[in-house]
Amino acid sequence: MLTDGPATTRSPARVLALSGAVAVVLTVVLVGGLDLVRLSDSAHHLRRTISEYALGPYRWVFDTGVVLLVLGSLAILAVLVGRGVTRWNSAGAIAFAAWSVGLTLVVVFPKNNWAVGPSMSGSIHRFGSMLAFVSLPIAAMLLARPWVRDAAWGAHARRAFGFGALSALAFTPLLYALLVDAVTGTSWWRVFPLGYIERVLVLTEVVAVFVVGVWACAVSSRPRPVPAGQPRYNPSSTSR
Repeated sequence: MLTDGPATTRSPARVLALSGAVAVVLTVVLVGGLDLVRLSDSAHHLRRTISEYALGPYRWVFDTGVVLLVLGSLAILAVLVGRGVTRWNSAGAIAFAAWSVGLTLVVVFPKNNWAVGPSMSGSIHRFGSMLAFVSLPIAAMLLARPWVRDAAWGAHARRAFGFGALSALAFTPLLYALLVDAVTGTSWWRVFPLGYIERVLVLTEVVAVFVVGVWACAVSSRPRPVPAGQPRYNPSSTSR
């Protein structure tokens, strides 16, 4: 059987995993704080999309939160790869990286300011949002699938898979809105209060990332067996 060598609680992987999980929590605090400020004025503001914060004086808070989420996600992925849970070229890892790329585009290219009309930046922003929203559920489920019956990491994997599936479910209202747009011509962002739907979707996806981050913290601190039928490469592994 192949096993990892012992990992100390102060190992670089442990620090990286904890940093990634903390970064995800800070994202929730920062962006959630903006929503609380809006709620103190009127709940109607939450009908607007989260990325509208980038068009106002709180852009630095929004951008900081999303950048922390990107860095945290990449840190979590690096630990999962380094500890042999997945490979860099696996479909799950690629989808997780695509989630980070999509979020990066959201920050670099702000959404349209419809007071001045459509823009190339807004189009790229929309593409980045869709890339992130679609990639994360796929990533969580693919990363978890080989491990759901594993004795050591099955519980972590099942939670990750479950929140990935919940994220996919939370995305379905947007798919319905796009279908209505295609069939009836009603603008998809008018089918539902887009800001509310987006917040539910973002919350489920961020929680999914956090759950994967908790898994990364666990695998960074102690060894575990390779799941049946899932050979992996790890330079520190020894054959027994």
